[in-house]
Amino acid sequence: MPSVAVLEQKKQLVADLSAEIAESCTGVIVDYKGINVADDTQLRKELREAGVKYTVVKNTLLKLAIKDTNLEAMSDCLEGTTAIATCKDDYVAAARILSKYASKDKNKFNIKSGYLDGEVISVEKIDSLAKLPSREVLLATVCNVFNAPIASFARAVQAIVDKNGEGAPAAEEAAE
Repeated sequence: MPSVAVLEQKKQLVADLSAEIAESCTGVIVDYKGINVADDTQLRKELREAGVKYTVVKNTLLKLAIKDTNLEAMSDCLEGTTAIATCKDDYVAAARILSKYASKDKNKFNIKSGYLDGEVISVEKIDSLAKLPSREVLLATVCNVFNAPIASFARAVQAIVDKNGEGAPAAEEAAE
């Protein structure tokens, strides 16, 4: 029979894991068996740099953490080795990085399940999330879209100025 101290420690681990899951916008659960130390170190480094928290967790503790939540359906995939990657503000970072590692060797590293905004999503949806560009690339694309009409207008105005020589006399003649 486990001691009271061990039980309290496990309860705290479950509470911390529940809080981490509740605070995150997305999470991916993986089976990491067979990954070598060098790849695991590189994976953890990439996840850390992207702001993703990666935790190896016991299946029983994760089942307790998601019990009585919308994520309880993920309990079915909690067998074997399990790690969870959660992120509070980036919806695609965990999926993108973990899918890259899963595609390297399907026998050593597999994505089991995931969630997005508190709802369980399929492995196919995780793969589609992984194919989305990063937040920075999306923001740059949006900025370019907003900037394009302004840049076109500026080029058109400059072409009118260049065509008329000096812009001021042409503007005065047009006003008369």
